[in-house]
Amino acid sequence: MEKSLLQQARASYVPKLPVALRGAVGIKEGAPTQSADNQEEIKALFPNTYGMPLVEFVAAERTDATVMNVGVILSGGQAPGGHNVITGLFDTIKKLNPENRLFGFILGPGGLVSHNYIEITADFIEDYRNTGGFDMIGSGRTKLEETEQFEKGLEIIRKLDIKALVIIGGDDSNTNACVLAEYYAAKQYGVQVIGCPKTIDGDLKNSQIETSFGFDTATKTYSELIGNIERDCNSARKYWHFIKLMGRSASHIALECALQCQPNICIVSEEVEAKDMTLNEIVEQICTSVAYRAANGDNFGVVLIPEGLIEFVPAIGRLIAELNDLLAAHGADYKDLDAAEQRQYIISHLSEANKATFETLPADVARQLSLDRDPHGNVQVSLIETEKLVSEMCAAKLKQWAAEGKYTGKFAAQHHFFGYEGRCATPSNFDADYCYALGTSAAQLIANGKTGYMAVVKNTTAPVEEWQAGGVPITMMMNMERRNGQMKPVIRKALVELDGAPFKAFAAVRDTWAKETCYVYPGPIQYWGPSEVCDRPTKTLILEHK
Repeated sequence: MEKSLLQQARASYVPKLPVALRGAVGIKEGAPTQSADNQEEIKALFPNTYGMPLVEFVAAERTDATVMNVGVILSGGQAPGGHNVITGLFDTIKKLNPENRLFGFILGPGGLVSHNYIEITADFIEDYRNTGGFDMIGSGRTKLEETEQFEKGLEIIRKLDIKALVIIGGDDSNTNACVLAEYYAAKQYGVQVIGCPKTIDGDLKNSQIETSFGFDTATKTYSELIGNIERDCNSARKYWHFIKLMGRSASHIALECALQCQPNICIVSEEVEAKDMTLNEIVEQICTSVAYRAANGDNFGVVLIPEGLIEFVPAIGRLIAELNDLLAAHGADYKDLDAAEQRQYIISHLSEANKATFETLPADVARQLSLDRDPHGNVQVSLIETEKLVSEMCAAKLKQWAAEGKYTGKFAAQHHFFGYEGRCATPSNFDADYCYALGTSAAQLIANGKTGYMAVVKNTTAPVEEWQAGGVPITMMMNMERRNGQMKPVIRKALVELDGAPFKAFAAVRDTWAKETCYVYPGPIQYWGPSEVCDRPTKTLILEHK
């Protein structure tokens, strides 16, 4: 592998660890836990892994030389820092006993089922320390749900004498980890399963998980790009830039980037839903800013749009919910029809209210809503060009206002979608440290005999030495939700809280941003330099922990 000068320099970075994880490690257990909601249903589905206590790691006098082989899986979309989870896991199991071995399953959970693996050795892992991406072993979106998959995985687990699996993934992947842990526990197979919280989307977050890894790096990467566009925008002074940001259903990325860059407009999907806003009302909000700035001679601006906005417009959300059930129940009838026939099939099977909404959507948007779902049953919102839809509606509205004498400016739009640019960026110092600590914690959970837990690191706005590491039962974060037409146990997604400090901080200044040019240019992520620049967590975390 040829390494860039940055890679060569970055490889020398030594991740920092909390004090409790630096030497011998003991555990302190808390009170029994219960699920986030639907307690009786979750308890019935997970009788062997429900109600377990929270775990906190503490310094100990000595640690036994634990003998264990471990398997690791990267699951779902990439997020910066995944390699450091694996290096933290590797270094810790080798520290516990040099004879311990680590096996990586290739291309995600499917590698476990197909017995596709490599042994991760000291020489092999050196090329991946502090690097972005998941290319060490690859990732995949195979869902572990079926008994046949569990038993097929067990075959290779037994062959390699693996004591535990570590599944690094988002909410759906960790839900699958919990299901697998429960199955192996019920069968008394003696195989532990541990999860690690990953997603740039920021929606795997709760009282125990302060942030998912990758969010810090991704938002700083996107903010650099947004700042670049803002500076270009303020230089040319002739374009409105509509920027869609990855984040799936939640608006955490858009909100964090807004706090960092201070664009003219940032739409927050959760607010749209709470206020029962229509697409037209969103457009009017943007156009009001465009018209005000034009009156002052400023025919330019920047608009941030969360990836999942379309789902949060209440009328469209209701349509999507019915479409999900329809496609789940009748997909076999539907999939072989051509595009025109599929449209008519949908129209003929929708309720009157949702049919009316469907028929008013632009043809390409309606088409995207009716395509195959992702493996988790979600609309593939990244394929919907919401940024273009909104800007075209703005252009039409401004043309109408011009005819009515309400607008006298010039409107020209540029479109951007920032997604893959951030998923595999070189991890920030925060994510490098955080992920290494998560991998270390996962190893310690295994060494202490735990299963059905997710590794967690808290107090992350403090210096690293003061971070608190431990584990949380995955069942504690679960509730029942409708997926693919059925009620299923899943980890509850965390959406932007409108009464939370980050949104309130944004809401207090957005009217000023909409009228004035208040752009901030964060620049590239800095790895070396003053600590207040290099090691600063996201604004979201800072605001939440004030």
